[in-house]
Amino acid sequence: MTVCLGFVGVGVMGGPMCRHLAQKSGAEVVAFDMNPQAVELLSPHGVVSAASVAEIMERADTVFVSLPSGKHLERLCRGRDGVLRLSRPGQTFVDLGTSPHDLTCRLGSDFEEIGVNYADAPVARTRAAAEAGNLAITVGARAEVFRSIEPYLSCFASDVTHCGPIGNGQVVKILNNMVVSSTVVALCEAAIIAQSKGMSATELFEVLKKGSADSFALRNHGLKSVATDTYPTGVFSTEYELKDVTYALQMAKEAGIEARSARLTRHLLNKAMRAGWIHEYWPVIKRVIARPVK
Repeated sequence: MTVCLGFVGVGVMGGPMCRHLAQKSGAEVVAFDMNPQAVELLSPHGVVSAASVAEIMERADTVFVSLPSGKHLERLCRGRDGVLRLSRPGQTFVDLGTSPHDLTCRLGSDFEEIGVNYADAPVARTRAAAEAGNLAITVGARAEVFRSIEPYLSCFASDVTHCGPIGNGQVVKILNNMVVSSTVVALCEAAIIAQSKGMSATELFEVLKKGSADSFALRNHGLKSVATDTYPTGVFSTEYELKDVTYALQMAKEAGIEARSARLTRHLLNKAMRAGWIHEYWPVIKRVIARPVK
């Protein structure tokens, strides 16, 4: 009997993941998106279009979901005709998006109560990594659930790590983004200071690559965006980064931690959004930092 996998949300990141799943898993892959054209683009790769989420839940044994935020995920799960009502015992539900830790734990509990396996498996790295199938995924799930979904996750990820029970995948992903965002703020500040002394950001970053300041953030966000003042839309926006930093600050508040660097990042992201740079690639905060101090 052929295994059927469902995929909800085939946008910037979900599209490439769904394509790799169809090409490599050996399973039938059925997908749904609010934009039917996004699913149509995947049909040459063997992805079957579903008319609704209900059809996905009826046909699929394991359902992968890639949505922009926790609000979208909660609406999908708890709506009048939500996934919680449509699920059946024995199914597995995998959240590939970045969602708040507390929501993840609540949803995990609700799904497990009705006999549905739940895993939070937020993906990290870039759109290019999604296209290449080289994402990094941190998974929160029971050990047996992780073992069952790991082969599928490996279809579009080169690093899949079991981080513990439900919620832990989100903890690692959110804190990863918090650290990266704080690093990029420092890179933006360093770039502007270097430029004020007649040195280009590219020259600075190329030298920093050779020392202890080297990092993934420097080589990707720094050299490819901050140094070139390139902030395209359609990648990871200011709005999305603000969401992730806010999730981190929510966890910090629960732990009684002030998290000052994350608060600074949130402040700068909010200023970038107020300046109209909502959809631009989020290192656009360099423009905010570069403005004269009043």
